[in-house]
Amino acid sequence: MASEPECDLAIIGGGLAGGLIALAFAALRPEIRLLLIERDAEPGGNHIWSFFDGDVAAQDRWLVEPLIAHRWAQGHTVLFPGFRRDLDTPYNSVTSVAFAVHLRAALGDRLMTGIDVAAPAPDHVRLADGQIIRAGAVIDARGPGDLSALHCGWQKFVGHALRCDAPHGIDRPVIMDASVDQLDGYRFVYLLPWDERTIFVEDTYYSNSPALDGPGLDARIADYAWAKGWRTERVHREQGVLPVVHGGDFDRYWPAGDRVARAGIRAGLFQPMTGYSLPDAVRFALWLTQQPLESLPVATRAYAKAHWQRGGYYRMLGKMLFGAAPPTERWRIFARFYRLSPALVQRFYAGRSSVADRIRILCGRPPVPIRSAMRTLWNPPA
Repeated sequence: MASEPECDLAIIGGGLAGGLIALAFAALRPEIRLLLIERDAEPGGNHIWSFFDGDVAAQDRWLVEPLIAHRWAQGHTVLFPGFRRDLDTPYNSVTSVAFAVHLRAALGDRLMTGIDVAAPAPDHVRLADGQIIRAGAVIDARGPGDLSALHCGWQKFVGHALRCDAPHGIDRPVIMDASVDQLDGYRFVYLLPWDERTIFVEDTYYSNSPALDGPGLDARIADYAWAKGWRTERVHREQGVLPVVHGGDFDRYWPAGDRVARAGIRAGLFQPMTGYSLPDAVRFALWLTQQPLESLPVATRAYAKAHWQRGGYYRMLGKMLFGAAPPTERWRIFARFYRLSPALVQRFYAGRSSVADRIRILCGRPPVPIRSAMRTLWNPPA
């Protein structure tokens, strides 16, 4: 067996959560000997993570600033049948390519890629080839845990980056174009203009099922682009399925007897209603650097459980979305929401809705049948 490397902190999973933790420790606690262990050839996978200004506190922005590949200072737009709104909040996107380049530059040989992990433990990581990496602390950031412990709807998508043969005419992100046909739940198209001839087009669904018809969504994106008059060549493709959590048992998802620290989606650290994880990933990474390494298993679980408890309001909204609203009418919930104040919308996406926000979102004429809503809230999911 090869010699067994040792480190103070082993982070398993080089996605958004694991990568941000490694960057935060490298910058703030350089004395910590860390390893970031990623299964694939490059960290970050094949993703675009986006966030609004205000999602990340000004004093924390330094952590993500080097990762931003595109920024739109002029704000963004939403579109619904008979309704358009332009919001001034700037928008930013991190690409997995920019993420991987920065991680390699910042971590050097502390980033291990192409390494499959068989099993983590509180003080070591056993690799698939039998090698043992001993560590003072281990953090598991490998993506979702046991989702059977949670009640979920699903946000699923396919995205294409398209190169147009003429300017596409979109000057700011369109976060939701819900004027499209409503299929398989709440459907909208998401647009990010990277330059005057390159645009990212994502076909997204809030669906009851995680099943993703990739070829079907590819065809709908092509039809959407054709209807816009864009003649294009596809230069990039990605797809994904995110849980929209509206119930479940945290203690089943992360049993108290599991003594390995967790991060990211594996810890349940995301906005339950949207699946949106970047703001929580930044906050958690910086919080983690202030904790004693020996306390991480207990401390991270306590942090995640408190986050779960704070998320009860968003899970209630998700339960109403998936349980009370007819699938083809779900767009009305979002259309009503986007008529509220921009500051309220901003706090919602950041997972920091105030008490007044929560009341305002629910008051007024309900966008779903009130009897269906009450029946959904009183009857727990199977």
